[in-house]
Amino acid sequence: MSGPDSATDLPALRDHVESYLPEDEVLLAARDSAAQVGCVPIGPGVGAALRFLAATIGARAVVEVGTGTGVSGLWLLAGMTGDGLLTSIDVDPEHQRTARQAFVAAGHGPSRLRLINGMGLEVLPRLTDGGYDLVFVDAAPGDHPRYLDEAARLLRAGGIVVFHGVVDTDEPGGALREVAQQVREDDRLVPVLLPLGDGLLGALRL
Repeated sequence: MSGPDSATDLPALRDHVESYLPEDEVLLAARDSAAQVGCVPIGPGVGAALRFLAATIGARAVVEVGTGTGVSGLWLLAGMTGDGLLTSIDVDPEHQRTARQAFVAAGHGPSRLRLINGMGLEVLPRLTDGGYDLVFVDAAPGDHPRYLDEAARLLRAGGIVVFHGVVDTDEPGGALREVAQQVREDDRLVPVLLPLGDGLLGALRL
């Protein structure tokens, strides 16, 4: 008889994880918008993990790289404190306009949002050292090692950095392997690698 770790059970397990927490109408609309404009949002399983992490540490200041149409931001805001501020960075202003509409539809006013149009690696150096509880990166995998350097600077002690898309076997140059190794070998970080979405790599800043 097959056990719970049988390879034949993996698709069913993944489906169960992704459907465990159903998304509300605002999230589903943001997901539909992403499909229409051709960007790929995180799945509900990754979103639930982000909300859990944000709530666990009582995150008040969060920065994400890759606004998209607001799917990840909605999940993060759901886990943050009621007075928390989400700083979200994206190169596409149209995506951010769509995301802002989703945030407002979910009841998040201007005091909770700071949307910055620009390249993440150009914007992050302007942000405050040690001023953030959580940094979420859903950007070009080749830049992950540089994002890790910025995140280590931005996070307070006890803060968390999360990278999405760390199991892409087609990624050239070995940047994903590099960032995974960096996180694992950095004495300032307590790492975890989770099989959610396209791979979720997280680390707690000591």
